[in-house]
Order: sequence, then C-alpha cells, then structure tokens
Amino acid sequence: MERQQDYVLRTVEERGVRFVQMWFTDVLGVPKSFSITPAELETALAEGMTFDGSTVDGFSRVQESDVLAMPDPKTFQLLPYVGGSPVARVVCDVLNLDGTPFEGDPRHVLRRTLERARSLGFSFFAAPELEYFYFAKPPAGASPGSPPIPLDEGSYFDLTTNDLATEVRRRTVLILEDMGIPVEYSQHEDSPSQHEIDLRYTDALTMADTVMTVRMVVKEIAAQHGIMATFMPKPLFGVQGSGMHTHMSLFRGDANAFYDDGDPYHLSQVARSFIAGVLHHAREISAVTNQWVNSYKRLIVGYEAPVHISWARNNRSALVRVPPTKSGKTDSTRIEYRAADGGANPYLAFAALLAAGLNGIEEQYELPPEAATNLYELSEEERQTAGIDSLPASLAEAINLMEGSKLVRNTLGEHVFEWYVRNKRAEWLEYRSQVTEFEIRRYLTAL
Repeated sequence: MERQQDYVLRTVEERGVRFVQMWFTDVLGVPKSFSITPAELETALAEGMTFDGSTVDGFSRVQESDVLAMPDPKTFQLLPYVGGSPVARVVCDVLNLDGTPFEGDPRHVLRRTLERARSLGFSFFAAPELEYFYFAKPPAGASPGSPPIPLDEGSYFDLTTNDLATEVRRRTVLILEDMGIPVEYSQHEDSPSQHEIDLRYTDALTMADTVMTVRMVVKEIAAQHGIMATFMPKPLFGVQGSGMHTHMSLFRGDANAFYDDGDPYHLSQVARSFIAGVLHHAREISAVTNQWVNSYKRLIVGYEAPVHISWARNNRSALVRVPPTKSGKTDSTRIEYRAADGGANPYLAFAALLAAGLNGIEEQYELPPEAATNLYELSEEERQTAGIDSLPASLAEAINLMEGSKLVRNTLGEHVFEWYVRNKRAEWLEYRSQVTEFEIRRYLTAL
C-alpha cells in the first residue's frame, strides 16, 4: 500500500496534475465526486477526506452526516479526456469517522461478499458487455418527453463508413486503453445507434470500478462531440434494449473452479451449483440487477432479452448461458448472466449474483435440465410443465420479491436494503401516477 501511495504522489508531481477527483457512488450507482489539489493528496491518502454523507442518496441521516472518503491508490488513473491542465481520479471507499467501513457504501457491500467467497476458497472474476445508445442532442424547444433521435440505422456488426457514432466509439475505446482499461471487443449492436463495448476479464471489485469509469468516459466523449450517450435499458420502442450481459467465474488460486475436464459440458460441480444458485434466486435479485421502472420494458418476449429462468449452452433465450470453453484454455470456462442492464449499480449487482451463486454451492442446489429449445416459442402451459419460471414483469413485482429475500437483505446489509426498498417503492408510485402518451393516444377520444 505504501508503495502504491508513493507511485500516486510521484505521478501527480511528474505529470503536473492540478486536480485529483475523488470518486464514489451512491446506493443507486450514480457517480459522485469532489476534487482536491495535489497539496491535499498526501493527507487524503493517509487519513481520508471528510464530506457530508447526508447529501448523498442512501448514505447518512442528517444527525450522523459526516463520513470519510478514503482513496484506494490502486485505482489511480489520469483522465486523458479532460482538457487543459492534467486531471486524475481515484476511487474511494467510504468509511465512518472511526475508520470502520460505512454500511451505506456500495463498494463495501461488494467487498464483504468477496470476503465470503474468499472464506470458501474462491476469488470472483467478471467481464460485462456494456450496451448503450448514441442519440442526437434534442433540438431547441423540444419537449422533455420527445423520442430520442438515433444517429444511424445500423444493426449487428455493421461496418459503417465515416459516421459520427462509429468515430465516437473508436475514440472512446482508445481513451479507455490509454487509461489502462483493456477492451476486448467493440461493435455496432442490433438496434439503430446502439453500440457495445466488452471489457476484458478481471476481479469483480476492479471490474465494478471499471464499469463506473467506462460509463463516465462514454458519456463524456459523446458530449464532446455534441451528441449524447445513454445506458437506459429501453430508450426506443420496437427495438431491443441495452443489457449488461455479465460473464462470471470462480477461481481457486490460479485454477478455474468452474472447469472439469471429465464433464461433457466441461462444468465442475462448483459451476453447476453456482448456476443453480443464480437461477434459484434470480427473481429475488432482479430489483438489484434491473433496478429501474424502464428495466422491465426491456425484459419482454420478442427482443432477445431473457425472460424465463433457465440455463443453456448455445441458447440465447436462456437467462444463464454457458459459452463453450476454448480449446486448451480451461481458464475461459465461465457463465453468462443475460438479464442485468447497464443501469444497475455494478457493485450491488455483482454482489447479488455472487451471493446467489455461493448459496447454490453451500446449499448444494441441484442444476435443472438444460433448456434445449427456444423458450420464446413455448406456450405458458409448456413452460409450466417444464418447471420454468419467469423473471418479474415489473419493478413493483421485483421489489416485493426482494423485500422477502433473506439472501438480498444479508448481502446488501440492513442500511442499504431498507433504503433501497423505500426508494424503489417511491419510484414505482411516482411512475404509476403518470399519464403516458400511450394512454392519451389509446383512450382520450375512444372513451
């Protein structure tokens, strides 16, 4: 740790950094920060910086407001997209004034769940596929509810020539690489103006920090080009929405704990129990992996998003997919959870998925049969006969399931859990009270 702190201080001096942004997130995953000058950095690294937690959603109450932002020097990065004098950022853990972890800090929630995995001999790795849209800035005078304007009409893997969206995505990837964030793939996705950036596998805490960083960079570079980027799950009617398909695996030391050479699918018993745990708890963790009213506009039949709780190898209608293990690369054995979206708080989403999988291992859940057919083509009766349940159809249903979940309560902790449920119930109530354009068109003159 001392060596890492020395590296940060030396880099700030050598590169002439004028401001260091202290990053953290609120409970919903909204990025927060304040800036310090290099003169304060050594003290910040040693003691943390006090700020008013009562101003941050899900943090402290007014009567117990002050908390500490403690920089994690391993997360120090220069921000090459910021113009003018050099600026850096460092991700912070949020602590109580006595130095103990603050219960409202999402990063602490994930750290605590990773400790549970370590106590069982595992380390947890993740690699998300981040889908998002580029849109034109609304014209002057446009109403706040006007439909967004796509920049292209492309589809999967379209190789377009010299268009703005592709250029913005290309520049974004280059900046991420300059920041030390390795990108495995980038491509045009299925919907108009929809794009995807896939991140290279790493440990889950680093990946959660990275997801927050990528979202910020994607939006910042778009804004610099006079357009907007959004990770909203379903911004356009009639086309597929944006997910955050998350690839996951457990390791024991340097060995992939999901791999078994003697299994026909190359899946170990650990992997099978982990998948079973994720499937078993999928309904109750949905309010964490899909936390917005809009999330459930994406999770409907007909738009490639998973709806039914099942697993398969090459069946993309399943909730959990098992990609084939590359020949000679046992470390590539993994599972892919396809329901989560880019609006999730990555710290809480990764913690919930890991906790569900660990429950499957500890309780030795039995993996149900593989879904060999396209689940979208089965009738409701056929799915019930096969014992295939569905994800919640709305945020209200998801919150009701979460509220009764011992797993989610224990994973998030009382502080985050109670605030999260209250916040999401308020969001649903506000949504229910709205009169939408759909209702006006359908009912105003007909009734």
